[in-house]
Amino acid sequence: MNILGMCGSLRKGSYNRLLIDAAASLAREPVQVSFFECGDLPFFNEDIEAAGRPAAVDAMLTAIESADALLLATPEYNHSVSAPLKNALDWASRPAFKSVLVGKPCAIVSASMSPVGGVRAQAHLKAILTSTLSLLYPAPDCSLPMAQHAFDEAGKLADEAAERRLARYINDFADWVASSQGQGRLPD
Repeated sequence: MNILGMCGSLRKGSYNRLLIDAAASLAREPVQVSFFECGDLPFFNEDIEAAGRPAAVDAMLTAIESADALLLATPEYNHSVSAPLKNALDWASRPAFKSVLVGKPCAIVSASMSPVGGVRAQAHLKAILTSTLSLLYPAPDCSLPMAQHAFDEAGKLADEAAERRLARYINDFADWVASSQGQGRLPD
């Protein structure tokens, strides 16, 4: 199973990117987590779309289409989703109701330096994904509050409780995707 990770933070050393990397390392076989860089996309503009989608957009659409599911990691900027992730979803949601997002299983994680861990951004992201007709993983929020203390100097998740929660989340998500696609539970 291929899960495509997409991160809404462009910052070098992003806690959300590190969270996707941690999820990839915790996922059981045969789950593979790949990554698409949202920062390479131009701002969505119907004039650009009408003139022909840029190569970066086509690459993203191909990556989403070939993935079995998406793992979206969002920082929380002013209580909402970051512009790079929103922009990527705006491009991916075209054409409306017939896009690569329709029926695509999606899970959301967030890391934040705040004590709430980005859950307000997750709420906004859920509303966006609902409007794209994506399938939202029906699980409690998976957030990492106080993320600046959760990773070691090498960028590895050092908070054992957070690691256990993330491992359960990514593997339960993979099982949910497998069962929703008629494949049953993935092997332990």
